[in-house]
Amino acid sequence: MRSRYSAYKLGLADYLLNTWHVSTRPQAMDMHEPVNWLGLKVLGHAETDPLHAQVEFVARYKLHGRAHHLHEVSMFVMTEGRWFYLDGKGDG
Repeated sequence: MRSRYSAYKLGLADYLLNTWHVSTRPQAMDMHEPVNWLGLKVLGHAETDPLHAQVEFVARYKLHGRAHHLHEVSMFVMTEGRWFYLDGKGDG
């Protein structure tokens, strides 16, 4: 989760796509909005079974000068020894 947050902060779309599970990965990422990522707080994590895990977090950011937050529970799956992002449920 922290590496994906860092990739968003640095605008590393290729990294985000490469760590996104092929079953839910978009074709491309639009990272042209001027987002200023301010911080990440991981609220909890749990392995739901040996191949699945979830991470709850809050990410703070500014967009067009206004402060926002993203509170999400992200789902991950282990494939070939690596964790991949599946999807998330949250509020923005």
